[in-house]
Amino acid sequence: MKDTMSLLANIPELAAQARASLRRGTRSSPQPAPPQQEPRSLAEQLQARLHLPMAGEPPEESTRVRVQDRGQFLARQERWEELSRLIRSADNRKAATHCGMPHANLLSLGARTDVVMATEHAIADGFTPKLSGIEELEDVLAEFPEDYAIAAIVAQAHMDIGWAWRGSNWSHEIPARNLALFQAHFDRAAEILESFARTALASPLLAAAHCALVVAKPKPALHIADAYARLIDLNPVNTAPMRSLGNFLLPRWFGSYDVLELEARRMAARTSASWGNGGYTWVFLDALRVDHGVARNLDVSFFIDGLKDILYLQPDQHIANLLAAYTGITMSPARTPPSAPDIVRDVRKSIHACFDGILRESLHELHPLLWAEAELGPNPGTHLPPRSALLRRGRDTAFNAIASHFHRDLQNGKTLEFGKTGLTLFPQG
Repeated sequence: MKDTMSLLANIPELAAQARASLRRGTRSSPQPAPPQQEPRSLAEQLQARLHLPMAGEPPEESTRVRVQDRGQFLARQERWEELSRLIRSADNRKAATHCGMPHANLLSLGARTDVVMATEHAIADGFTPKLSGIEELEDVLAEFPEDYAIAAIVAQAHMDIGWAWRGSNWSHEIPARNLALFQAHFDRAAEILESFARTALASPLLAAAHCALVVAKPKPALHIADAYARLIDLNPVNTAPMRSLGNFLLPRWFGSYDVLELEARRMAARTSASWGNGGYTWVFLDALRVDHGVARNLDVSFFIDGLKDILYLQPDQHIANLLAAYTGITMSPARTPPSAPDIVRDVRKSIHACFDGILRESLHELHPLLWAEAELGPNPGTHLPPRSALLRRGRDTAFNAIASHFHRDLQNGKTLEFGKTGLTLFPQG
């Protein structure tokens, strides 16, 4: 630990309105007609006939924020024993949000948010971040050396900071100094977690932390699929590991298109009780978003069957909005590169065609943050707009996409009403 911390410490700091007046004794000129209101744009007229209620506090989002904020608050108050008890209790009970995000992971994320965000912002702005934040976390670990919840927080903070230094580019595009810092932080995380290897067999939180370490191993391709399989077995309802697995099996990371296809099929079989064929879809979801070459090996029919299984087995509006935004925005033909080969265009067009069915059968209310995320794309950057701006952006993105999809019905004067029984189209008048 001392060698690692010393390595980190030795890196250098791097249009006025005019007023008219009438002269006394002159005849008053005729009063100008009141300015006419500009006609509304066609898009605004169409959106006025699109009735989709917006959820003020979507339960999935509000639960995630509440639990994560609790972890951040307790860390700021240095109430580490209380935070540890909450994490261990949530981990033992496998407490999770409705869509499967573990509370223990959210509490840990909140506890390290301040340290990690400060580092990420400093790096994004071209500065060398201070080490005081991670050193303070190390001091907490020294106070509670046998506490696996505290160990997970500190180890995950090191890994988050390591990723901030590395970024998501190909290895040969990353400066040697950044790669060295990435490795140093991951080495320290591995050192912390080494004492809790047996606990990780039963703890989803530690299993997730150990799984995250794989990317820094000398030959991660040999370990990545098995590590993620063990984690997913502990909580198959949580889709985040399946999506991460698909990303790390891309050629730019530790796999190939053939391996990605194979592991996606294995995941479909492994999680069939929870997702039907949806495991295949979850593994490919983000991989398709970041690498157009994935489309060449994709079994489109299997992917779409999985999409339908997900919506059937988890009829939740968070999922419906996520997949509506994915099919309608992420897979939009307008986002397909002009140079893409026909097979890529055809695959994306087939997935985009599912947008209609999701709108008609599954979407009952709008969760705008998911649409904003889809519109921003896979690399939104560190400095995101305020939440209010993201909400407006997400609403506008969703309404524009839906109005565009149903433009003929709307231009013919029909009104679209989204509700719990599905979509209803009312004729004009």
